[in-house]
Amino acid sequence: MSLAAEDPVIRVGVTVTFLRMDRPPADPPPAFPAGAEVKRDRWCSVEQYRFLYNAVGQDYVWWLRRVTPDHQIAAMLRDPRVTIHVLTVDGTPAGFYELDRTPWPNVNLSYFGLMPHAIGRGLGHAFLRHAVATVWNMAPRAMTVNTCTADHPRALPTYLRAGFHRLRTVDEVWNVPLRLGLPIPERLKL
Repeated sequence: MSLAAEDPVIRVGVTVTFLRMDRPPADPPPAFPAGAEVKRDRWCSVEQYRFLYNAVGQDYVWWLRRVTPDHQIAAMLRDPRVTIHVLTVDGTPAGFYELDRTPWPNVNLSYFGLMPHAIGRGLGHAFLRHAVATVWNMAPRAMTVNTCTADHPRALPTYLRAGFHRLRTVDEVWNVPLRLGLPIPERLKL
C-alpha cells in the first residue's frame, strides 16, 4: 500500500526537533516498575511491527510506515543494522523502540513510544534510558533522535532529561492520507 498521487490528504503542520547525544549519561538507567521488561524482538514480523507502530503512533500522527509497502517493512526488519525492542508489562506489549545503525558510527532512535494504556505509569523515562543504554553498549560516536509537535507533549522534555541536546528545528508540512483515519489535532491542521 503506497501513497497514490490521487489520494485525498490533510495537510498537517509540525515543527520537528532534531536531537543528539554525544556521550552516555553518567548515571545508570532507572529500574522499571515490577512486571515491566524490555526484550529485543529478533524475529519481528511485518504484522507484529505494524501492530506496535500503529498502537504507539495512533494518537501522534505516525503515518509514514502505514503507507510503506509490506515488502519494504520486511526488508527493514531483515536488516541486521535495525533492531526492534518491545516493552511488556506483565507479559502484555506496552511500547517499542527501533534502533537504526545504518548511519554508523551514529545510531538513530527511529521510533520510540508507549501504547496508550502504558502512558502515565512511570515507564517512559526508564524505557528511554533503556534505549540509550542499549545504544551506548554498541560504542557509537553519537545517538540521534527527532521528535515533533505531533508527538506526546512530554516527548521533548523526556529526551532532554535523558541527556539529548537540540541540534535544530525545522517546520514541515505533511500530506497525511485521509484513508488512514488518523486523528489529527486541530492545532496541527493547515
